[in-house]
Amino acid sequence: MASLIDELIGILQEEYTIYQQLIPIAEEKTRVIVKNDLNSLQVITEKEQSAINRMNVLERKRETVMVNIRTVINRKNGEFTLTTLIGLMDKQPKEQKTLSLIHDNLKSTIQRLVHINNQNKSLIQQSLEMIEFNMNFIQSTRMSPGNNTYTKGAFRYDAQASGTGMFDARQ
Repeated sequence: MASLIDELIGILQEEYTIYQQLIPIAEEKTRVIVKNDLNSLQVITEKEQSAINRMNVLERKRETVMVNIRTVINRKNGEFTLTTLIGLMDKQPKEQKTLSLIHDNLKSTIQRLVHINNQNKSLIQQSLEMIEFNMNFIQSTRMSPGNNTYTKGAFRYDAQASGTGMFDARQ
């Protein structure tokens, strides 16, 4: 059991390290989104994806270790989370304290990351809404019937728009 707890502690510490590395990346992403720098955004997204891939491997390991711990302590009923495990470790105060500290650190770091990601999501949504507005505006000006032009005698005539494109290819 002690080796499983030590393995779990190691995995959780690695996860914490990765989450800590993601915070400055997410903050940089905010700056890049505001600047509208798509090339930098792509680089940042690749960094995030690499960290997420490492995190997925660790999560699978953590889940396996938690199943093994659950089997060793013969706990079959109910939900078995890290908080549950911490509560059951009264006879191992050192490991209990370590797991509790890692749990609290992970929780606060993930909350910070969620806040930054929600902010980035909001910025991207606003950006997309602005793009959609601009596209609708451009499309509505292209679709307007004719153009309002007056002749020399101040009579209005409607000239048919030549083609449907935005640019005049004639030179």
